[in-house]
Amino acid sequence: MKLLISNDDGVAALGIRTLANCLAQAGHDVTVVCPDRERSATGHGLTLHQPIRAEIIESVFHPAVNAWACDGTPSDCVKLALWALLESPPDLVVSGINQGANLGTEILYSGTVSAAMEGIIEGIPSVALSLTSHTCKDFQPAANFAKILVDQISANPLPELMLLNVNIPAINWSEIAGVTITRQGVRRYVDVFDKRIDPRGKTYYWLTGEVLEDVEPPSDLNLPQNVPTDVDVIRKNYISITPLQYNLTYAGGVNHLSEWEFKLT
Repeated sequence: MKLLISNDDGVAALGIRTLANCLAQAGHDVTVVCPDRERSATGHGLTLHQPIRAEIIESVFHPAVNAWACDGTPSDCVKLALWALLESPPDLVVSGINQGANLGTEILYSGTVSAAMEGIIEGIPSVALSLTSHTCKDFQPAANFAKILVDQISANPLPELMLLNVNIPAINWSEIAGVTITRQGVRRYVDVFDKRIDPRGKTYYWLTGEVLEDVEPPSDLNLPQNVPTDVDVIRKNYISITPLQYNLTYAGGVNHLSEWEFKLT
């Protein structure tokens, strides 16, 4: 397959290098366009008020990989690749492998997921891959599964345009319990700001939010309740695959609000 790979951890991240090299060695046509530095938690931000620059990167990836480093956001990277750098559209956009989980409501902030989301906005099926650890440096099991998943999509194309948000537990390949299709869970945080004083005596704040709890999503989202949540299956050492789409319309809200009456005169 012709693959476009990006991330939010930057061109120097081990995750994207392991992913791109693994897929190139498997015979796929791989192009990397990713940020030139870490751009985690940037969401779906785009650069509108300054130019975007991209430089060809050599001697970082497998020799068969064409690579650029871009000074924009993850979404910028994918949009720039699709509209300016690639001669033809890829078959699949792959984002990752992220250092850290993207589970539940974390996907709303994730630059990894947003890069993949840019793919489906442009009509290209996409995959976001995350290793559920901020410290583990063994990305090979996640890259191995990425190869399996890409081969699966190649042999059985997705029936509809969607983004597959994939989280891989940070354990040995032999310890992975299996693969489960999931629905998005809900993660609530204690958004603790650490108040500090800089050397000039001025106050600044450092966000150090921690997960408070994982809770069930609302029951009126028209999702089958027998499908487990992503946050639940990761605890049980399963790989989680959650299909996503960019339309955020709340079906239950439409049904409820349709009963309202507005008198404008």
